[in-house]
Amino acid sequence: MIESRDPESVADLTRQGVESAYALIKSKIKRTPVLTNESISTIATGSDGIQTTLFFKYENFQKGGSFKIRGATYALEMLRAADLEDGVITHSSGNYGQALAIAAKAKGTKAYIVMPSNSARPKIEATKSYGANVHFSGPSAPEREYVTETIRKTTNARLIPPYDHQHIILGQGTVMLELMCQTQVEYGQKLDAVIVPVGGGGLLAGCALAAQGTGVRVFAAEPALADDCFRGFEAGRRVPTVTTTTVADGLRTPVGIINFPIIQKYVEKVFTVSEEEILAAMRLVWERMKVVVEPSGAVPLAVALSDRWKVEGVKGKVGIIFSGGNVDLDKVAELLKKS
Repeated sequence: MIESRDPESVADLTRQGVESAYALIKSKIKRTPVLTNESISTIATGSDGIQTTLFFKYENFQKGGSFKIRGATYALEMLRAADLEDGVITHSSGNYGQALAIAAKAKGTKAYIVMPSNSARPKIEATKSYGANVHFSGPSAPEREYVTETIRKTTNARLIPPYDHQHIILGQGTVMLELMCQTQVEYGQKLDAVIVPVGGGGLLAGCALAAQGTGVRVFAAEPALADDCFRGFEAGRRVPTVTTTTVADGLRTPVGIINFPIIQKYVEKVFTVSEEEILAAMRLVWERMKVVVEPSGAVPLAVALSDRWKVEGVKGKVGIIFSGGNVDLDKVAELLKKS
């Protein structure tokens, strides 16, 4: 568990808590752009002709190539200097590992990152390039956690969980604060809904908290091959494990213990999409928007383009979070051939 400088702040899982986190980290992160695309919005509009406009939040342009720097930065800012003397440690398929390595370097401390051995090569190399000590584990959450705990005991490094902690949740929720503000200020529009990818659930839980009291409806997007959040949401209890080979490698983890009840309370529905739909959405982004988004980041758009969303989802102004853009370029052609 992360020890806070202000123990009372740990319990502040509210919109106000997200706002406090943003005040602390906004000078240390990028305010990523929010853009629209007319042709993709037209595709997302259903047969009833009610116009849907998609507002894309480009967290693939963030430091480290994903939203993860937000939570990592806030978590480290909430620690005392003495807590950082022996370094920090976490487990990650790549994006959070890179983020924690960047945040640790900014604080002048070491970062130990445990990565699944099947992580994308560019994510491994990037994590190393930010100065992290990289170690490898099996792909499942228990395997990652076992190796992480073994190294933690040896190094006495401070564990900074990748998604299942209050400070991580509050930091990730700052994505939603920016998205709502930019849509209003830059486009003169108020969002009707947002679609957020879910793996461990830190981003989803944080965005759900940030949206409270605003009238923006929050929906989750998940690969059908890693549908623990969907199944848990429907059953009313958290599914503790997930074993998957989904192409959306950043979403291969089960929803966190702290995150799940927040999702139950504040998220309206969880939508799942197939591997083919994920890859088709990624291809569309590359072709129409000319930007690099990874499969995990394309999952919300895949939902917005799906037949189920057009029937059960929200018409109008919909936020789409591109959560990251860390892709193995050597495998892109192979992936896109499948779409």
